[in-house]
Amino acid sequence: MAASVFDSQLYGDLFPSGDAGRLFTDSAEVRAMLLVEGALAKVQGAAGVIPSDSAAAISRAVMEVQVDPSNLRKATGQNGVPVPALLSAFRTEMNAPEHAQYVHWGATSQDIMDSGLMLRLRQALMLIEADLQSVVQSLAKLAKAHADLPMPARTYGQHATPTSFGAVAAIWGAPILDLLGELPILRQTCLLVSLSGAAGTASALGDQPAELRTELAKALSLGDPKRSWHVDRTPILRIADWLVRANIAMGKLGEDAIALVQTGIGEITLGGSGASSTMPQKQNPVSPSVLVALARQSSALISVLHGAAMQQHQRDGAAWFSEWLCLPQIVLGAASAAKITNELCASLAPNPDAMRAALDAGLDMIHAEALSFALAAGMPRPEAQAATKVLCKEAAATDTPLRTLVARDYPDLDGEALFDAAQQLGQAPIDAQRFVAEVAEYLSQKMP
Repeated sequence: MAASVFDSQLYGDLFPSGDAGRLFTDSAEVRAMLLVEGALAKVQGAAGVIPSDSAAAISRAVMEVQVDPSNLRKATGQNGVPVPALLSAFRTEMNAPEHAQYVHWGATSQDIMDSGLMLRLRQALMLIEADLQSVVQSLAKLAKAHADLPMPARTYGQHATPTSFGAVAAIWGAPILDLLGELPILRQTCLLVSLSGAAGTASALGDQPAELRTELAKALSLGDPKRSWHVDRTPILRIADWLVRANIAMGKLGEDAIALVQTGIGEITLGGSGASSTMPQKQNPVSPSVLVALARQSSALISVLHGAAMQQHQRDGAAWFSEWLCLPQIVLGAASAAKITNELCASLAPNPDAMRAALDAGLDMIHAEALSFALAAGMPRPEAQAATKVLCKEAAATDTPLRTLVARDYPDLDGEALFDAAQQLGQAPIDAQRFVAEVAEYLSQKMP
C-alpha cells in the first residue's frame, strides 16, 4: 500500500486530487516559502528596515533561484524545520553576500512556513470551491427535473413514506451550498499572514513591526491577524473543519448512492462504475465508496488536529509536527472528494421504473402513515393508528395489498389519492424547488 494514495502511481486515479495535489509537494512548499521571503524583503526595504537595494536583489532572486528540496533533507532532519537549510541554499545561490545577509531579517521559521502554507491553502480552497460550485449546479438540475418524481424515503434503512428524487438531490446539495456560502468569511478571517519573530514578540523586526506585518499581508494578499498566532491554531482548525464538513457532506451522498444501487434496488444509475475481477455482471459503486472512505478518514484526522492545537508556551515542535502529518491529508481528501463528486453528479440519474417498483413492492404499506391520518379524520388518533396496524399485519400475513383491505373496510376513503405516491409527497417538491432557487441566487451573486 502506498504511503499516500493521493500521489500514488497505483491509486492516484482512484483518489484524484488534481491541481491541489501539486500544492502539497516539497517543491510547492519551497516555492511558497521563497515567495514569502521575497515579499518580506520588499516591505522591509520600503520601510527602511533593510537597505532598499538589498530588498530589490532579494525580491528578484526569489523569482530566479531554484532550490532542490532534496538538498534540504538532511539539515531539515537535524533542525526540525526546513527554513534554515532553505535560507543557506538560497543565500549561496544568490551569490551576493552583501544582499543575502538581509534575507529573513527578524523573522522566524514559523512565520515563513505558516505564511507559505496560507498561500497554498488559498489556492486549494479556490480549486475545491470550483468543483463544489459545479456539484451544486448538477444537483440543482436533478432537483428541478425530478422535484415530483416519487421514490421511497428511508429511515433506519427501511421504507418510511414517499419522497421525491428531487428532494433527495436537494438534501445532498443543501449542506454543500451552505459551505460555499461560508467561504468568503472563512477566507477573510483565516487566511492570515504570520510575522511575529522568534517568540511571538516581533522584537527583531524594527521599530514598527505591526505596520510591517500589515504591509506583508497586503503584499501577499492575506489577512492581517494583528497579533501572533504561532500557537493559536484556530485559523488552521477553522479551515480544516470546513474541509472536513465538506468531505462529510459528500460522504453522505456516497452512502446514499451505494444503498440506491444495491442489488434489487437500482433506483439510480451512476454512469461509469467499477468492474469486478471475477464477476462480469457487477457494476461496483466505486466513486461513492471512495467518498465514504475519504469522509471517514477526514473525520478521524480532524481529531488529531484538534489535539495538536493545544500547544505549549510560545512554540511546540511536537504539536506542530502533528499538524504537518494531518493537514495535507485533510486538504487533499476534500479536494479528491470534490473532484469525484463533481464527476459523479454530472452523470448520476434516477431510474424511475425502479423507484416505482420499490414504491409498489411493500404491499402499499409505505402509505401506512397517510392511512392513519386519513382514518384520524373520523376517529381519535390512537384508534386510527391501532386500526392501521391491524390492517398492516393482515396485509403482511395474507400477502394482500393494503389498498385492497382499505377498500373492503373503509370504502368511503379516497383510495386512489391515498395510495398514489405522487399525491403523498408533502413538502418534498417544494423543498426541491427551493434548493434550485437558492443555487440560482448563489450563482447570480458569484457572477461578475
